Amino acid sequence: MHRAGYEVTVICPRGPFAEAAYESIDGIEVYRHPLPLEARGKLGYLAEYSSALWWEFAYSLKVFWSRGFDVLHACNPPDLIFLVGAFYKYLFGTKFVFDHHDLNPELFEAKFGHRGLLWKALVFLERMTFSVADISIATNRSYADVAIHRGRMTPDRVFVVRSGPNLARVRELAPDHTWRNGRSHLVAYVGVIGEQEGIDLLLEAVRHITSARRRADIQFVIMGAGPSLEQLKQTCARMHLAEFVTFTGRIDDTTLFKVLSTADVCVNPDRPNAMNDMSTMNKIMEYMALGKPIVQFDLAEGRVSALSASLYARNTDTTDFGDKILELIDDPSRRRDMGLYGQKRVRDELSWEHEEPKLMAAYEAVFNRASRARNDRNSARQPWQVK
Repeated sequence: MHRAGYEVTVICPRGPFAEAAYESIDGIEVYRHPLPLEARGKLGYLAEYSSALWWEFAYSLKVFWSRGFDVLHACNPPDLIFLVGAFYKYLFGTKFVFDHHDLNPELFEAKFGHRGLLWKALVFLERMTFSVADISIATNRSYADVAIHRGRMTPDRVFVVRSGPNLARVRELAPDHTWRNGRSHLVAYVGVIGEQEGIDLLLEAVRHITSARRRADIQFVIMGAGPSLEQLKQTCARMHLAEFVTFTGRIDDTTLFKVLSTADVCVNPDRPNAMNDMSTMNKIMEYMALGKPIVQFDLAEGRVSALSASLYARNTDTTDFGDKILELIDDPSRRRDMGLYGQKRVRDELSWEHEEPKLMAAYEAVFNRASRARNDRNSARQPWQVK
């Protein structure tokens, strides 16, 4: 957006490696608000999201009165930001763009295992978000279908813009074999460490590999932080897998790309459910950008992204998942071919270079709609102006 000539201000939470309350990065102003807790239960999520909404509204007022803005571009979760969008849209005529990153009703069901009244409330909030939005941006075709059918948006107001990797940022580094922990092979995972990410399923696959298949030549590195990290470390120890599994916690980009560059195989053990089946995971395309073959469960959007760059285990079958990892570990030629296929697919089709024009087209639609609305209002007033 900045390269296209827009003035851009970002409001987001503070976090590790991004703790400054304010900074200017390449001409983009960034305001970071506190996020005092990492939620686990329902009340925790309510507190976290309410706190975030308050800070985001407060900072938006600061930006609005200091430099102003024509468009409020909001990414979920939570699906409460429409309240901020509605304030500016209906009082000041600001356009509201909803960037749909998470299916919150499906996320709720994945986390808590049921629907009920709170699930219905999330569906209502999602629908309200779509109703306030001038356009919505979907990360894939599945999300676009949700916007059209559940959100009741017309197709001309829904734009698919995938979160393709920026190839200037995703870089292959010299391998660092210390991550192998003295073993011959390395399997890597990167992502949030939560319940729906399926790290417990990955640990079961590791146990199958090390116990049933009696393989002691593979080290597993799990990169990322999240609410389940400490619990999963304890689970790993109870399963007597600690010598085979390294949990890094949150890491910087250099460490991330060193580990991925060293890995022989990358994995995505996302638990099969409606949320994960319909979601595009950024890690899949980052693995592909670095030329890494992938093992994952057979989820719809995961297959759409990776195609032949991945092997697909039977859903929740950790034995099959482990055996698929071993298939690739024991076949260097296949690993190489799958990695090259994925790298080419990202370079030629999925990288941000190919998605950026789609984002620009979405913004052109926003401003064209605004221009048409002004013309319609002027046309409606014109007869009264004739003398």
